[in-house]
Amino acid sequence: MARLIFITGGVVSSLGKGLASAALGALLQARGYKVRLRKLDPYLNVDPGTMSPFQHGEVYVTDDGAETDLDLGHYERFTGVSALKSDNVTSGRIYSQVIEKERKGGYLGRTVQVIPHVTDMIKEFVLADTDGLDFLLVEIGGTVGDIEGLPFFEAIRQLHNDLGRGQSAFIHLTLVPFIEAAGELKTKPTQHSVKELRSIGIQPDVLLCRAGVPIPEEERGKIGLFCNVRPERVISAPDLATIYEAPLSYHAQGFDTQVLKVFGIENAPEPDLARWRRVVDCVKNPESEVRIDALEAPGDLRGKLGEALLAPTRLYIRSGLAAIRAGGVKGLAHITGGGITENLPRALPDGLDAAIDLDAWTPPKVFGWLARSAGIEAAEMLRTFNCGLGFMAVAATESAGHVIDAFQEAGEKAWRVGELVRGDGEAKVVYRGALKL
Repeated sequence: MARLIFITGGVVSSLGKGLASAALGALLQARGYKVRLRKLDPYLNVDPGTMSPFQHGEVYVTDDGAETDLDLGHYERFTGVSALKSDNVTSGRIYSQVIEKERKGGYLGRTVQVIPHVTDMIKEFVLADTDGLDFLLVEIGGTVGDIEGLPFFEAIRQLHNDLGRGQSAFIHLTLVPFIEAAGELKTKPTQHSVKELRSIGIQPDVLLCRAGVPIPEEERGKIGLFCNVRPERVISAPDLATIYEAPLSYHAQGFDTQVLKVFGIENAPEPDLARWRRVVDCVKNPESEVRIDALEAPGDLRGKLGEALLAPTRLYIRSGLAAIRAGGVKGLAHITGGGITENLPRALPDGLDAAIDLDAWTPPKVFGWLARSAGIEAAEMLRTFNCGLGFMAVAATESAGHVIDAFQEAGEKAWRVGELVRGDGEAKVVYRGALKL
């Protein structure tokens, strides 16, 4: 039976639970163990497919077509194990299944409650399809104390008791902030986070402490004392030059070794980390350089959307460039640039000189009908002047629409793809398919 490792977070979100989970999975895999990673998301959306990436980040699409949380992309890149629909579930999906079962009479008239019915459904999801695995790593989204996450924390607490000693472990990721004015690292937020976790019946076995700098031994000892964790199981997680250094950094501190000791595994094979050293070397010492910049929304759209929306748009563009950089690692290429050029569609062709020094441009990443129309306009400009790297549906829609226009000009009948419909001061893209008649 697979051993379970639960990864939780505290203090604040966005500390890197997904990366930490992926790095640990990679370390266990490097020791010869077979692993799989899963993500439990407490939000009420059935899946991230309809969520704005400005709020939740990009959707990761699995091989079996599921729209899942972006952390599954980290899992797959770090372990090489293809993510599946069964590796991600949300509160919305769990509640939908419970209600559907109740409507069909599946509970035989019982009063349906969070405990045991919702928690049982969560446990069924976690334990499904684990045959042949040595370790199943399960990340719980959000932070301890969130109201929507309570059923998930209760479910993993129950699983810990159901499976018995030595079959599960809890890893808790927290923040240790550095107060610059005082020149000190503060451990109190971590102490309170662990206190909150223990109040619902979960005692962490290993603490992973995020900080901008390495955490000294004295502070780690203090955290261990107040959180009832051995000092050697308080692991420092400082900022790194590249995320691909995480497995090397964690192993150097004994993270994977301590996790294995929780399960009573003392003589595990040493990990083969040669692959990770090569990856880090490729990132830091590339053989070539490719320059890519991104476009921002045109000026008239900027006025309509407002700065409040454009700020996360810039972050979203940079996340796409980060993904492109990850692709450059395998090709031993360093992806530079990452700038955001405003109003280029209005400037071309006069502003084309700015693009000549770059290897590629990427149109703006967009969400919503109004923004998508601007993305199509930008993609058209880039394609026209042969200096563009298309962005998914935006570039495909623009390019297909242009080809179909050519069909129509030649007297051929065709349905238009991505027709731009304007009216009442708004714009939207109507997807009607493409078919030459």
